Amino acid sequence: MTVVDHQGLRIAFADSGAGLPIVLGHGFLCSGEMWREQVPVLAEHYRVINPDFRGHGRSGRISEPFTLYDAVSDVIAVLDELGIERAIWCGLSIGGMVALRGALCHPDRVAGLILMDTDAGAETAWHKVKYRAMGATARAFGFRPLLPSIAGLMFGATTRRENRALVDEWKARVAENHVPSMLLGLDALIRRDSVLDRLHEIGVPALVLVGEEDRSLPVALSRRIHARLPDSTLTVIPGAGHLAAIERPAQVNEAIAGFLAAQAK
Repeated sequence: MTVVDHQGLRIAFADSGAGLPIVLGHGFLCSGEMWREQVPVLAEHYRVINPDFRGHGRSGRISEPFTLYDAVSDVIAVLDELGIERAIWCGLSIGGMVALRGALCHPDRVAGLILMDTDAGAETAWHKVKYRAMGATARAFGFRPLLPSIAGLMFGATTRRENRALVDEWKARVAENHVPSMLLGLDALIRRDSVLDRLHEIGVPALVLVGEEDRSLPVALSRRIHARLPDSTLTVIPGAGHLAAIERPAQVNEAIAGFLAAQAK
């Protein structure tokens, strides 16, 4: 794991493989570890840059509010550190939101998009109320009282039924997060702007992937992104929830491999 200092924060990242660069963006409450089933497969043919977002994983804890555009600048700082001008940006959930904003703000740095279980719109009023209530609970008691609810948002019904070990592993990982950092991350998510009306500006190829059982950001939101991106394909992953890359890695890897092979020609 390598580190770059940016905006007074330590941004940690891993760099493996060689070839067309792909930068990965993990989901909220996770870390680059969520790509463990993708990195070794992708690194056989491509250069894979796997950062931890600010406040997550091995990156520095945060104490000041930030926006998703600050997270974009963190990714740019990592790419600058490595001397990489353009990369495919792959992101899940908040990672996909960051990737979309990267494509809009820095089109010269984005060669393509892989958008997984994400949204291009602003947060809904109901979700703002719900997530602020969960944040208040986490502030008072930590994440443990929320773990059953979080697991239901992260994982599809099939995974919760058939792979309890995986669900329990990630519940334990979530419980280890730095609560103040996560609350600031939650605030950034809640306050995000909508980029729906700007998606037509994105001219690079995009793959939109979504778990069929995603309750956090349902399939309809990915269909909406696909409909508004000029050059995109949509793949729905059966038996997967919000963390499709973890729940159904073989299917996700196959879809990503097909998209990347087309871009590498």
